[in-house]
Amino acid sequence: MIEHLDGAVIPTGFDVPVEPLRRAAHYTGDPGCIAEARAFAAGFLEQLRTEWCADVGRRAQDEVLLVVSELVTNADRHSNGPYILELEGTDLAVAVVVYDSSAALPRRFPRDPRRVGRHGLEIVHALAAEVAVERVPVGKRVRAIMGLNGR
Repeated sequence: MIEHLDGAVIPTGFDVPVEPLRRAAHYTGDPGCIAEARAFAAGFLEQLRTEWCADVGRRAQDEVLLVVSELVTNADRHSNGPYILELEGTDLAVAVVVYDSSAALPRRFPRDPRRVGRHGLEIVHALAAEVAVERVPVGKRVRAIMGLNGR
């Protein structure tokens, strides 16, 4: 907003939109990559607190790190090559995006507490406000939007 006083122009707010914080990391699938991805995400959330004054509580942080773990683990297990973790956030939400080289779309199994394993996508859907999966030229992209202040 701009106010005019005696012909003067005074900026009173942001004249351009503020871009979300974005960071990406590339992983080879070597041992330790999942822990590295979690550490990368924790650092991202800390930067979001600092730069966006985001109120990222303990629960929200734990949920984001769990979604990162699940999506990166799926990429690690089911792709034939490296994968990319991309994070984008504001003070309200974080998008966790994983690109991998497998064109096979992940399957979400029906809820079954007796099943051992294969709960990853079920967990992601339970925690995220929105989940999208799509094929891209090099494989697929899985994107989960996580609310920081409730869903």
